[in-house]
Amino acid sequence: MTVRPPRRLRVLAIGLLTAVSLTACGGADTDTQANLSGPVVIDGSSTVEPLSTAAGQLFTAAHPDVQVTVATSGTGGGFKKFCAGQIDIADASRPMSGAESTACGQHGVVFSALQVANDAITVVVNKDNTWATCLTVAQLKKMWEPASTVKTWNEIDPAFPAEPLTLFGADTESGTFDYFTQVINGREGAGRTDYTPSGDDNVTVGGVAAAKGALGYFGYSYYEDNTDKLRAVQIDSGKGCVAPSVPTAQDGSYTPLARPLFIYLTDIALKKPQVEKFAEFYIDNNAKIVEAARFIPMTSPQISRARAELADIKETAGQ
Repeated sequence: MTVRPPRRLRVLAIGLLTAVSLTACGGADTDTQANLSGPVVIDGSSTVEPLSTAAGQLFTAAHPDVQVTVATSGTGGGFKKFCAGQIDIADASRPMSGAESTACGQHGVVFSALQVANDAITVVVNKDNTWATCLTVAQLKKMWEPASTVKTWNEIDPAFPAEPLTLFGADTESGTFDYFTQVINGREGAGRTDYTPSGDDNVTVGGVAAAKGALGYFGYSYYEDNTDKLRAVQIDSGKGCVAPSVPTAQDGSYTPLARPLFIYLTDIALKKPQVEKFAEFYIDNNAKIVEAARFIPMTSPQISRARAELADIKETAGQ
C-alpha cells in the first residue's frame, strides 16, 4: 500500500546465522553493501517490535556499521513520531488512519506501507481456567464493550463459574487496541475503561498468569512465548470455534482477529542507502526473519506483492 500527497532476542540464540549468506540474499552490489553505515531508527507497535528487532539483528550481522534501533510507543505513538519526521520506519499493527495520514501530509511526509507478517490477536486465559475453551464474538463484546459492567464469568454464560473476571489488554496508543475494539465492539477505540491497560504485553502475560479468572489479548507471538503460563481461547464468529494458528491466520478462518502487520517508510528515509537496503532485506529475507521472531509468515503471494510494492515505492521515490 502506498499513500502519496526487553523482549525476546531469539536471533542471538541462533548464532546470527552467517553474514556472508545474508549479504548474498540481499541481491545488492557488494561494494554498496560493504560501505553501508549509519542509523535506521524504528518505533511503534509493541506487537511488531520483536519482528523488527530480529530483522535489525540479522541485518547488522551482515552490515556491522549500520545501527538499527527499535523502540516501542504503540502504533499510534509511532505514527506521531513518523509523521513528525523523527523516525525512519514506523512499526504498525494496523493501517494508518485518515487523521494520521492527514497529519503526515501537514508535515510534508510522503509515506508508503509494506506488509511484513501475519498475526492472530490471541485471547488468553489462566491455565487453571477450564471452562472458557471457546468464546463467541458476542461474548467478548459483552466483556469489553463500553457499557459493560460484567464482573464475573457466570454473567457471560450461566454455565461458567462465579469466578471474578479481571481484564488485561493493550493501551489506547496500541494498534492492537484499535483493531480489537473495532472488530469486537464495532468501533475503533470504544471499550470499557476498568481494565489493566499496558503498552508492554508482558504486563498482560503476568496479570493473566496470576489470576484464575483473568483474560487478556495480544499478538500471537507473545502467546507462543508463554504457552507454559497461559492458554489460548478458540473464537467463534458464527462458523464454529477456531483456534489461533499459522494456517488459520493465513487463510483468514480465524476471524475476526487475524490481521496483517506493517512497516511504514518515508520517501526521505528511503533516500538513505542503509534504510533502503534494510527495507529490501526485510522483504527478501522475510522467511528467516519471521522464523527467528516466531511470527506468522506471509504467504508466497503476499511476499511477491510486497516485493513488487517496494520496487514501485523506490521508483516513485526516485531511488
